[in-house]
Amino acid sequence: MRYFAAVVACNSFTAAAEQCYISQSAISQQIQSLEKELGVELLHRENRRFTLTPAGEYFYVQCKAVLEQVDDLIRETKRLGTDKQLQLRIGYLRCYSGLELHQAVAEFSRLYPEVAIHIVNGTHEELYDLLRFGSVDLVLSDQRRAFSDAYINFELSKCGCCAEISVHDPLGNRDCVRLEDLKRLPCILIAPRAQQNAEQAYYQNTLGFGGSYLFADNLEEGRLLVVGNRGFLPIESVGTLPPAGTSICRLPIYQGERPLLRNYCAFWRKEQTNSYIEAFADLFRRLLHPENVPMQ
Repeated sequence: MRYFAAVVACNSFTAAAEQCYISQSAISQQIQSLEKELGVELLHRENRRFTLTPAGEYFYVQCKAVLEQVDDLIRETKRLGTDKQLQLRIGYLRCYSGLELHQAVAEFSRLYPEVAIHIVNGTHEELYDLLRFGSVDLVLSDQRRAFSDAYINFELSKCGCCAEISVHDPLGNRDCVRLEDLKRLPCILIAPRAQQNAEQAYYQNTLGFGGSYLFADNLEEGRLLVVGNRGFLPIESVGTLPPAGTSICRLPIYQGERPLLRNYCAFWRKEQTNSYIEAFADLFRRLLHPENVPMQ
């Protein structure tokens, strides 16, 4: 079937023989053997030219589809045989609360039920270290460094930044809030003790958040501080966020007259690229941008 498909695709026995790395006489004998086995003429030969018979046209279309299935079967069998342990280890930011990650994990598990997914969260620096030392395969995080050639830097979205503020704070009546308006309120960051200085330095020196800082170990604890009107919690507006609740206002943060934007990416080590990582990153990006997915 491969020899026959090559002859028809190349429209030449000579070119097909070169493509298949056999002699012209050998490929001609194979086609004759195929016709004898089927009991029908596939190629009508005239001197050095040939045309497809109706049976040959049908056989060519069908055998191409069969050969593609065979290639897929071989490729999947090899993948299953060479993977020592089918797993995907994902790291995401502690302050992330979008719904798309749950959707991506559920859909990926449906498509690849043989893969065990392990998920951890952390600060940007914690995720970076986990990736550097091979403890995770893929991290979903904001960009804080220049892109490195040692990693695949898969850009997911340009996302805004929101401030979650108590409804009892005067700023809660606004449609948006500016960085200078937030200086009187403590900034609540989600970070363990060892990462607090690094997180504060980034928000203070790079993003321009002034004022004092409070810290929480997790997102729920941070939101309880907001409900108690202790300060504001900066949240990346990545994808679809769950409702803030009746006690919290979620306002977009502006830097001057422009919204404060962050670059949100999937990162993985270039040398460890595999189909699972690429499939999950692409799935997650498509969920973040459903408007770019063509209608089925």
